[in-house]
Amino acid sequence: MLYILIALICLLIVGSIFYYNTLVNKKNRMKEAWSGIDVYLKKRYELIPNLIETVKGYVSHEQKLMQNLVRLRNEAIQTQQNQEKINTEHHLSENISRLMLIAENYPDLKANTNFQQLQTQLETIETEIELSRRYYNGTVRENNIQVQSFPSNVIASIFGFDNGIFFEINNSAEREPVKVSF
Repeated sequence: MLYILIALICLLIVGSIFYYNTLVNKKNRMKEAWSGIDVYLKKRYELIPNLIETVKGYVSHEQKLMQNLVRLRNEAIQTQQNQEKINTEHHLSENISRLMLIAENYPDLKANTNFQQLQTQLETIETEIELSRRYYNGTVRENNIQVQSFPSNVIASIFGFDNGIFFEINNSAEREPVKVSF
């Protein structure tokens, strides 16, 4: 009887160690995925001042939009919490999209070589952000499954492992399919 009790205790300890290590692994993969997003966000932050400088000469009456872009860029750079950064990123993306839509009305701006290069760089960065966001959301999903599933949820609650936050699209315009007219 004593051997059975010792075996059960050993099994409980080994199981706890296994689930703890799995939770640590999921958490670290989530952090790694977020840092991948962060790299591309920083590249976009560095591109915004150049974009504003290029557009400023053509679109002088859109000062409020330019100021919003600068303000949101600075907020995003300073924000450390993932949820706050995600919210700021949504607003920043909306304003960048608005700027690009406004640029469509200025043929001279669209023909500007510097603007075209910046636009191409921005599109490349946005694609990389999207790919990184997918990977990050996958790691969040895996983490959340582990944190919420029995018996690892017991270990997660004891050691303070939390659910991750998905990087979702809040902008309804981003969710809508692109309309093409011929």
